[in-house]
Amino acid sequence: MKKLINANFENYVGSVDGFTEMAYQMVAHTLTLGYAVMLAGLLYFVLTIRTVAPKFRMSNILSGVVMVSAFLLLYAQANNWTQSFVFDNTTGRYFLNEQGDLFNNGYRYLNWLIDVPMLLFQILFVVSLTKSSFSSIRNQFWFSGTMMILTGYIGQFYEVSNLWAFFVWGAISTVFFFHILYLMNKVIKEGKEGIPQPAQKTLQSIWMLFLVSWFLYPGAYLMPHLAGIEGAFFNETGVVARQITYTIADVSSKVIYGVLLGKVAMELSKQEGYDYKRIERF
Repeated sequence: MKKLINANFENYVGSVDGFTEMAYQMVAHTLTLGYAVMLAGLLYFVLTIRTVAPKFRMSNILSGVVMVSAFLLLYAQANNWTQSFVFDNTTGRYFLNEQGDLFNNGYRYLNWLIDVPMLLFQILFVVSLTKSSFSSIRNQFWFSGTMMILTGYIGQFYEVSNLWAFFVWGAISTVFFFHILYLMNKVIKEGKEGIPQPAQKTLQSIWMLFLVSWFLYPGAYLMPHLAGIEGAFFNETGVVARQITYTIADVSSKVIYGVLLGKVAMELSKQEGYDYKRIERF
């Protein structure tokens, strides 16, 4: 029997109760969908880069880098899932593979460590700050984004073995999370000043998307204990719910966010007289 010290709760569920065929396949398909959407997003951001003026194209470039990073690491996590559990013919369930690696959500954190700063930088290449310093906001985004991920990464190793450490590290991560929300709200408010109404509405949609998608992450982090310690979600339902929640959050905060930023950039490009359709004809 493998020692599960500092292992994510998915491994505890897989070692004791195992997963039904439905639960196992739902996680596998969710992870596959996650990296497939990132690959589709990469194609979209590459093909639409000429629809915005050159000054806004860094946003598309950063989206492309985010897509590559997310695709590679989510692909690795999908393989990690299939290698961590094996089918038992006697019970008809999937159990922890004694010869394989443990399943680890750390792949997602490594992905976020790359992606979060770039996602936050993206908007700075689209909107114009009227009061704040570009470099100051950029540096604060980088610091708080990095620290939020690193402290959450440490905390998730203790989600079963040491609940005190799990919640303390999660609380520290949340402090940086709220600082990011404060900064993003500030950037969007300043970015709305003096731009066309359609672009203002899209920026407001980005803020709402940001709020909803980013709040999904703490929910997924807390998933094993949402209904009490080893309660209603400390089972295959919680495992499936966590992976679906993480995937919805990733697609929303990366792909949809990037598409909406591109829409703002197109509106601002039109305001400046950039017409990509006319340029394409020449």
